[in-house]
Amino acid sequence: MRILFLVSRIPWPLEKGDKLRAYNQLRILSQHHAVALCALHDEPAHPEALEKLSPFCESIEFVQLSKTTIAFNLFKALMSGKPFQVGYFYNYYSKVIVEKMIGEFKPDHIYCQLLRTAEYVKDVRDIPKTIDYQDAFAKGLERRIKGEPFYMKWLLEMENKRLSKYELETFDWFEHKAIISEQDRQFIHHPKREDIEIVPNGVDFDFFSPLEREKKYDLVFTGNMAYPPNIASVEYLVQSIMPIVWKKRPETTVLISGASPHTKVLQLQSDKVKVTGWVDDIRDSYASSKVFIAPMQISIGLQNKLLEAMAMRLPCITSEMANNALKAEKDKSILIGDTPEEYSQHIIQLLGNQEKATVLAQEGHNFVRQSYSWEAMTQPLLDIFEK
Repeated sequence: MRILFLVSRIPWPLEKGDKLRAYNQLRILSQHHAVALCALHDEPAHPEALEKLSPFCESIEFVQLSKTTIAFNLFKALMSGKPFQVGYFYNYYSKVIVEKMIGEFKPDHIYCQLLRTAEYVKDVRDIPKTIDYQDAFAKGLERRIKGEPFYMKWLLEMENKRLSKYELETFDWFEHKAIISEQDRQFIHHPKREDIEIVPNGVDFDFFSPLEREKKYDLVFTGNMAYPPNIASVEYLVQSIMPIVWKKRPETTVLISGASPHTKVLQLQSDKVKVTGWVDDIRDSYASSKVFIAPMQISIGLQNKLLEAMAMRLPCITSEMANNALKAEKDKSILIGDTPEEYSQHIIQLLGNQEKATVLAQEGHNFVRQSYSWEAMTQPLLDIFEK
């Protein structure tokens, strides 16, 4: 089968969740089908991107979105009632390129990642199409609103209404739908939402495997540190949880590791809190830390960071919200916090009890090994194409 894979970011390097998902799905799909990749991008392509992606693709097209074009697109979205998230990534020039690829590659199926790409193929009638919602974006935005300054709330509330409406419209444009978790599926308020296939993320166990490193830090949090849910999580960690921990363990240290740290994240730095920014190998951040913590407050989707930390055999602490997608067994494979006091109790317990930390880490490692290989997680997507 010939599949056109349309994404809103070049899936390399793998510093963001949608890129990680696209890259691994592309890698596995290419083992079964011929794939052409069309990737929109608003930043210069990484010099290694073409080399890294070429082994999986029969053809590749990177479509640059200029800053001028994006500004015009956002204005058009404002006037048309479309979500800014959609308007940002859509323009006529890019649509011409997508249509040209369809004409030349002659796909048997079109696969679109995220609502951002739906507009490009919504009118294609003679080729089966699949939309990967990935996450329930409107719900994620709704959770963010209350934490935003007053001058942003009206804009985000408007975007939330538009996204909710667009999620439903998109549903009816595509023959097949996918999403990352059951929790996210329940937030797509379409009467036929049960038709959406659950296609979780996986983890690369060859890459994310236990490493021996000096344990320089007590706690670690990883992720794209410009992403609002990650910003909110580390603020909650450092400002609400850690003061309780420091009263009993003043020597406890925190590592915040990941690309593009926001100003709010940088302001959290101290002699006990290190913010790294981009790191060449995120495994070093995991391996040099004793405990992984992800106190997600506005989480949607499945947290790749938890899969990676468990694969590297770190004891993990997270929120009920994040674990709803992961489905690890509470108090056996993972510890769950709800309040700063609960989180701090878990931290102090794991740092003070090496045996408990080791058992939790091993149980978490066993859980992801059994449940989250990329090959198994991508099988539902392969099944969609084979239908």
